[in-house]
Amino acid sequence: MTILRQPTRAGVRDAAAKVAAILPPTPVFVHDFKGIPVAFKAESLQPIGAFKIRGAWHRLTALDAAAQARGVVAFSSGNHAQGVAWAAKRLGIAATIVMPTDAPKAKRDATLALGAEVVDYDRATQSREAIAGQLAEARGATLVPSFDDAWVIEGQGTVGIEAAAQMPALGLGTPLRVVVPCGGGGLAAGIALAVPDAQMFVVEPEGWDDMRRSLEASWIEPVGPNPPPTACDSLQTTRVSQLTFDVLSRRDARGVAVSEAETAAAQRWAATHLRLVVEPGGAVGLAALLAGKVVVEAGTLVVLSGGNVDLAGYARAMAG
Repeated sequence: MTILRQPTRAGVRDAAAKVAAILPPTPVFVHDFKGIPVAFKAESLQPIGAFKIRGAWHRLTALDAAAQARGVVAFSSGNHAQGVAWAAKRLGIAATIVMPTDAPKAKRDATLALGAEVVDYDRATQSREAIAGQLAEARGATLVPSFDDAWVIEGQGTVGIEAAAQMPALGLGTPLRVVVPCGGGGLAAGIALAVPDAQMFVVEPEGWDDMRRSLEASWIEPVGPNPPPTACDSLQTTRVSQLTFDVLSRRDARGVAVSEAETAAAQRWAATHLRLVVEPGGAVGLAALLAGKVVVEAGTLVVLSGGNVDLAGYARAMAG
């Protein structure tokens, strides 16, 4: 039986030191909700437009020279793809990314521009995990999952390390309530390790809220058959991992689901009030706040996890 390495708070701190050596902290914006200041962590302003750069950097820098020489394989609709491609290019590692044919063109083009090889698959009929696993085995490469990996989770948790330093400097105190977009749960689990005293809320699109249902059931519940279409391409994970579920369930995290209309409204709010372009999947935490599904209290931190928008879809969201 293979025992997976478990993510730890010490690992998050180690990852934070590595990330801080190459990237400045993303900014925290503050806006009042009914007289209560709320912190917004703008991961949309990362070099690749999303937080995924953090986990990819921590994972790839943990590989020894022999493993780096054999390359890496990942699967993603775009943000993890760009994170892995960015880290691989900086480290001189060959990267292959398995991407769905319906991935946003901007994300696909950005991944290719970073020098990665892209292998297409049909999201409806094929398994990205199986394709990536076969490629990795055939090439002797390291598989880099988007969330089911201790190093990746720890790297994503560096968002929480930064915010825990930034919020007191802005007079907001430490993070006490954290609202995080959730696909597979890597970002939420990492932040839960980074800020162990904060109450965690994970937010997903309606019909794709398997982490919410899993947390409520106390065991992993996959997405049901024929889930509805969603603009949140980065959150279309059909089953969360044991690693992320275990971290979040131990922390008594709560799950929230938001509608497509609520997500689009959050994109408009971010553009109007924060002057930020946020993709649908990156805006669901804000959507939960605006819809009253998460109550605002002092010490609330909302993560805006990505800003890689499809321009046509973004124009529709802005038009309301």
